[in-house]
Amino acid sequence: MDALWNFVSDRRQQLLTDSYLHVSAVVQSIVIATIVAVLVGILVYRSPAGSAVATALASTILTIPSFALLGLLIPILGLGVAPTITALVLYALLPIIRNTIIGLASVDPAVTDAAKGVGLNRTKILTRIEMPLAWPSILAGMRVSTQMIFGILAIAAYAKGPGLGNLIFSGLSRVGSPNAVPQALVGTVLIVILALIVDGLLVLVGRLTTSRGLRD
Repeated sequence: MDALWNFVSDRRQQLLTDSYLHVSAVVQSIVIATIVAVLVGILVYRSPAGSAVATALASTILTIPSFALLGLLIPILGLGVAPTITALVLYALLPIIRNTIIGLASVDPAVTDAAKGVGLNRTKILTRIEMPLAWPSILAGMRVSTQMIFGILAIAAYAKGPGLGNLIFSGLSRVGSPNAVPQALVGTVLIVILALIVDGLLVLVGRLTTSRGLRD
């Protein structure tokens, strides 16, 4: 424990920087993935065939090992942030696409029929009724994707990506030296803590952006 505490004390500035970069990369990836996934979900949710194809394609991406996907992206995008964010966005798509489709498809047809009856057009029905009703489901998909890519980002150190993965890889590569285990352990624990904090913030966002009737 003394070695662990000494490592944290000596490297606190680096740990703060790496933690910030880790969270920043995850947040950017989730924002991009949510925009893409929600647009895809809106386009296909009324079509069973389209929904199946979109879900199958996103599922196929998720089956590709992280090292393999990064290895495919590096010759195209180089090392660093670009392949890292691209990989994270691709991995984050499936839960959000699936939950967007489920959320939109589960809106009661009687509600949309009533909206048509009072003169709302297709766009207004989508933005004012269907999307707010589907939002809790979409947010649940975002939470799943966020937790998933927090861990995947650690592997992106292979592609010189940002975040705490570099700390873990550096520690594992120097196993046997005094600071190797504390370094890897601190990086791992910080990822878990940050993932829980961000998940808590998403829960708070959900409570603030979901109507009380839907929460209850």
